Amino acid sequence: MILRTGLRQFFTHKATSLLLVVCSLAMTVMGGKMAAAQSKPAPDVLVLSNGDTLHGRFVSNVLGTVTFHSDVLGDISLTWDKIKELRTNEEFAVVDNDLKGKGRKQMSQVPTGTLEVKDQQLTLHPAGAAAIAPVPVASTEFIVDTETLDKQLNHRPGILAGWSGSATAGAGTVTATQNQYTFSGGVGLVRVVPTVSWLDPRDRTSIGFTGSFGKITEPAYLSAGTLVPAVETKTAIYHAEAERDQYFSPRLYALAQTAFDHNYAQNLDLQQIYGGGLGWTFLKTPRQEADLKGTVQYEKQLFLDAAPGSNQNLVGSTIGLNYMLHLKLVTYSQSLSYIPAYNNLHAYSATETNMFTFPAYKNLGFSIGTLDSYLNNPPASLPPTQRNSFQFTMGLTYAIKSKY
Repeated sequence: MILRTGLRQFFTHKATSLLLVVCSLAMTVMGGKMAAAQSKPAPDVLVLSNGDTLHGRFVSNVLGTVTFHSDVLGDISLTWDKIKELRTNEEFAVVDNDLKGKGRKQMSQVPTGTLEVKDQQLTLHPAGAAAIAPVPVASTEFIVDTETLDKQLNHRPGILAGWSGSATAGAGTVTATQNQYTFSGGVGLVRVVPTVSWLDPRDRTSIGFTGSFGKITEPAYLSAGTLVPAVETKTAIYHAEAERDQYFSPRLYALAQTAFDHNYAQNLDLQQIYGGGLGWTFLKTPRQEADLKGTVQYEKQLFLDAAPGSNQNLVGSTIGLNYMLHLKLVTYSQSLSYIPAYNNLHAYSATETNMFTFPAYKNLGFSIGTLDSYLNNPPASLPPTQRNSFQFTMGLTYAIKSKY
């Protein structure tokens, strides 16, 4: 009896202790959720010109295009004339059209605070200070949250972050009297720091690779009792490059570059380029950008089955022009390069690439491109080597977008 009473008291005590622990944990979890709910800012309010009201989060204004995130509708983009009122609870930096530069020094002086927009007038309410006099929304070039501004001004993406570009691949095959197959592809990546268009660039890194390989085979056969051997013809054209730009101003920069080329059709085993120079962005709008570049470089040419004296060690330059056009239904890019050599005036070359990319579904698109290369000094061979090489390619393209 005594033993039974003792066991009952023991288990009752344990059950009471366990209940207290569970209640304590539950109160801790509930308290954490309540604290998180209290710390979460109230939603921003957007009133459209037709009277509809949206609750969510104001994201940004870029050149008159306002982005607002609604939990129900997702991201919405609209212009200021469609907005009647806007009230935010988070702080934003407001950049007006009169600000000449958008580097660290200028942006650190940009006013910040919560926003209130009414009748196309924007009022900024800095923390702990009086409201700034209203300004027309049309005079604001960019509006961005202070956290994003600090991230872009004072931090850098990791080595694998902040890259944008595309990857393209295409293939073709023919099976008949002759068998033929071709593969082509390329990858182009660019990282600009800061990674947003509304700040002046500090540096830019770009890497790229394009390649095309094809083979035509014709089997051996008998002709009038004579064996005709199999014939195999192949093409292989590869290009790889890398460039680092360091900006002096929003449009002028110093650059270091390297490039590697192989072209079996021109008996070029490997052309290596290492150089540095200056670049100038002479055209820059939201839709277009054009750069003119010039370098001084060392160039080495190695040829396949070359006769003595065919391989070259050259001192020269690369004079290049890059152009990019972004439209709603197509993106067009063009690159022109002329490569003279100063210690051998006959050893010059030139290239031109063109690419049209048509968006299809999300990050996928369809691309059409050409690559035209000219080498003035290929070594003599049989059959005679053509100085010009032209490629036409089609394929699928996957857009790579920065998530920094």
